[in-house]
Amino acid sequence: MSKPADDKATSRRDFLKLATAAAPAAAVAATLAPESAEAQPADLSSTKMQDTAHTRAYLDSARF
Repeated sequence: MSKPADDKATSRRDFLKLATAAAPAAAVAATLAPESAEAQPADLSSTKMQDTAHTRAYLDSARF
């Protein structure tokens, strides 16, 4: 036997309450996040991707 339709409506209401409370909290957390540190100079002896001004500019331009 299936559950009554009221259980589904209650869970949807609870989800919407949580979603409306979480949205402002996420916005505050995003504005209070510390700024990223300065990019480091390139280490030419390394073969891995490095955090340089060039790679940051590329990643910023590739965002949608």
